[in-house]
Amino acid sequence: MEVKTSLLDNMIGVGDMVLIEPLSEDTFIENLKKRFDHSEIYTYIGSVVISMNPYKSLPIYTAEKVEEYRNRNFYELSPHIYALADEAYRSLRDQDKDQCILITGESGAGKTEASKFVMSYVAAVCGKGQEVNKVKEQLLQSNPVLEGESSTSSVFVPITLSIYLLEKSRVVKQPRGERNFHIFYQLLSGASDDTLKKLKLDRDFSKYNYLSLDSATVNGLDDAASFRTVRNAMQIVGFMEDEVQSILELVAAVLKLGNIEFKPESRCNGFDESRIKDKNGECYIDCNLRLLLFQAYYARDALAKNLYSRLFSWLVTRINESIKAQTKTHKKVMGVLDIYGFEIFEDNSFEQFIINYCNEKLQQIFIELTLREEQEEYIREGIEWTNIEYFNNAIICDLIENVSNGILAMLDEECLRPGTVTDETFLDKLNTVCAEHQHFESRQSKNSKFLTDHSLPHNCFRIQHYAGKVLYRVEGFVDKNNDLLYRDLSQAMYKANHSLIKILFPEGNPAKVNLKRPPTAGFQFRASVGTLMKNLLTKNPNYIRCIKPNDEKAAHIFTDSLVCHQARYLGLMENVRVRRAGYAFRQPYEPCLERYKMLCKQTWPHWKGPARKGVEVLLKNLQVPAEEFAYGRSKIFIRNPRTLFFLEEKRRQCLGDLATLIQKIYRGWKCRTHFLLLKKSQVVVAAWYRRFAQQKKYQNIRSSALVVQSFIRGWKVRREYRKFFRANAGTNVSFCVQMQKYFMGLKKTMPSMSPVDKSWPARPYCFLDGMHQELRRIFHLWRCKKYRSQFTEEKKATYEEKLAASELFKDKKALYPSSVGQPFKGDYVEITKNPKYQKLNSLVEDKVLLADVVSKINRANGKVRTLSSVIFLLTKKSFVLADQKTGQVKASVPLLDLSSVSVSTQSDGFFALKLKEV
Repeated sequence: MEVKTSLLDNMIGVGDMVLIEPLSEDTFIENLKKRFDHSEIYTYIGSVVISMNPYKSLPIYTAEKVEEYRNRNFYELSPHIYALADEAYRSLRDQDKDQCILITGESGAGKTEASKFVMSYVAAVCGKGQEVNKVKEQLLQSNPVLEGESSTSSVFVPITLSIYLLEKSRVVKQPRGERNFHIFYQLLSGASDDTLKKLKLDRDFSKYNYLSLDSATVNGLDDAASFRTVRNAMQIVGFMEDEVQSILELVAAVLKLGNIEFKPESRCNGFDESRIKDKNGECYIDCNLRLLLFQAYYARDALAKNLYSRLFSWLVTRINESIKAQTKTHKKVMGVLDIYGFEIFEDNSFEQFIINYCNEKLQQIFIELTLREEQEEYIREGIEWTNIEYFNNAIICDLIENVSNGILAMLDEECLRPGTVTDETFLDKLNTVCAEHQHFESRQSKNSKFLTDHSLPHNCFRIQHYAGKVLYRVEGFVDKNNDLLYRDLSQAMYKANHSLIKILFPEGNPAKVNLKRPPTAGFQFRASVGTLMKNLLTKNPNYIRCIKPNDEKAAHIFTDSLVCHQARYLGLMENVRVRRAGYAFRQPYEPCLERYKMLCKQTWPHWKGPARKGVEVLLKNLQVPAEEFAYGRSKIFIRNPRTLFFLEEKRRQCLGDLATLIQKIYRGWKCRTHFLLLKKSQVVVAAWYRRFAQQKKYQNIRSSALVVQSFIRGWKVRREYRKFFRANAGTNVSFCVQMQKYFMGLKKTMPSMSPVDKSWPARPYCFLDGMHQELRRIFHLWRCKKYRSQFTEEKKATYEEKLAASELFKDKKALYPSSVGQPFKGDYVEITKNPKYQKLNSLVEDKVLLADVVSKINRANGKVRTLSSVIFLLTKKSFVLADQKTGQVKASVPLLDLSSVSVSTQSDGFFALKLKEV
């Protein structure tokens, strides 16, 4: 597997957007697309992580990956969410700085998954121990519980959980293409039939008005399995069974509230009111309210939203209580904020207005904290800080939140003033107060340039946000800001027999009646945002920007316009410009020198001085302009990405040269090694060849010497013979003729090659008697040798047995001659093949040498006993007597206890075994 030591190694596109060259919106999107096509879903903007939702599983979240990024420098490896999580955790652990991780993006961008990866990484690398592990498990399991309750989670998760923003309007109405909170679908899909029967629910989503049907099912999302996960998580976190049942009952109640319908009714006094159509329905609350039809539906939805939001708040409190029970100290905090992103729809209302206000504040604090982080690093490194020009959206935040003439303040003023209050009067107030504001546009304002703007309807106003212009329809602003729950409904909830509902509506207690008007939704939201901002300012920020590549939620599809739209409202280009305004790249001296030391002869291959001095020598040798870099206390700062890419290009060329040099050295070493091996082999071959040549030469000389010797001996014999023949001319002729006739006759009358053939030709002359017998002996030995050479190993063993028997019984046993021709079989009862004796065969440990049926003889009268036939088994260690019919062992005697074996000399099969005295 390839190991990277820097995000600059083998980059696909550019791993850090700060280094993109040239910088434009087109090159920014093109770089994201290039990396996305190669499954590189993470990209940096300095210390900010851009996360593209791949809509498929990737093998980059394994335990091995956790260890790979653990305790590593942020820029040391390829961009990954684990790098940011590790940086935040180490800053929390080592520097005692509280951390916050802000995860933003629109629905479907993968914010929830990103928060899971962060929390799981921190859980994997933090401390061990039974108590710590239990708290970690409870924190991790709180995620599916709250995730099911909030489809776009806005939860700040330190060691305890805090809720800031919950999109409770989603309970009664969902944006197009999105669905309600997950828990409704999970309950209907995953609960058992008995549970649904108790809750009086049906699995059919279409039977509930609050559930959006166009996005009820999501590809790759198993609601039934998710419900089982939620139930298991509740158990781990510490919920009792009766608490779980109460939660499910309230979720079911919210679903059934949406099915309550009303009908108009006129009274005799001339006033109109509304009544519930079906009072026998599953969920019926009679509060005796004299309400118009639209007011009745408003009251119903307000109750549903309050019931759900208060249940969610109670869940957070309940989980905190469980976690606090396990933790004795609270010293360090790491927050994970998963929040909905900027929203620009065709029809934008109050919900989008407050969500975009929150994102304006987050963008404001993001730029402020980014600049503060940059300035702190410059000061820490001793680099001169220069002011950076950037768009400050404080003017937009002031337009919305100013306590005297901000949009939220004027909305509250309209909601609280006496008299007729409508959305139109609210818009008139905005047109009067905000007409001259450069980021506010309305067709009815005093600003004449918008009077003929037909893209701006009369009942709308437009705000120039940092992410772009957004058109808001004022219809519903006043009612949604009031977000009032009628006092009668609160009292009815308090009187309910359900214990949890009574806890959720304490203001319904008649003994604690509060006539003070409750705060508006805008006021509550602004207060929550303010609390969130204060919390974030006290912590070290870390950012994850989530982007969805397409609306189809499918893998391998990248829609440029959609990604560009999200990049704009996330302010990514502005972030890059802020990062590049000073020095685009900075790196500690040690890794910088280690990476580029091969570019200078003085620093290659080893630099023995301080790392900073080595970098100075390196940059001076490369003639990099002085204005392109600055020396910090521990880091080198590079102003322009072109300078960095210049160094990288030089390094790439140098690595090519070094690779060539290494290849050359290796090939030389390989060739030398091969040559030495060949040389060594040649010496060995030459030595063996010389030995062979000398041996062959010796054999030739020896053979020649033997030939010469034989000729000399023949010559000598012939010379003596001639002398003898001349001396005894007549006698020798007769002798030679007789010898010749003898040998020729012997050749014709030779006996057969059988070793048992005892015939031999008669001698013709008495003086040949000695030689005649010697030739007979030599011939017999020779044919016996020829006969034996034809034996197989099995036949040799048979003859060895026969030889042993001959030594024992030949000329001693009358029966022996008749047994010579019979082969020795050994197992005459086939004990290994006969199934009747299978058990007997298994009892005998050694190899059976002899197995036969024998009869026992009475020693008193010498008669064979009736029915006394037994099986006699002989092994190398013992002999065994067994019953012939059953195969049961009757006796087993070790051979060491046997003193002798006796047989008779007659033609019988009698033998006696004599045992030692015991």
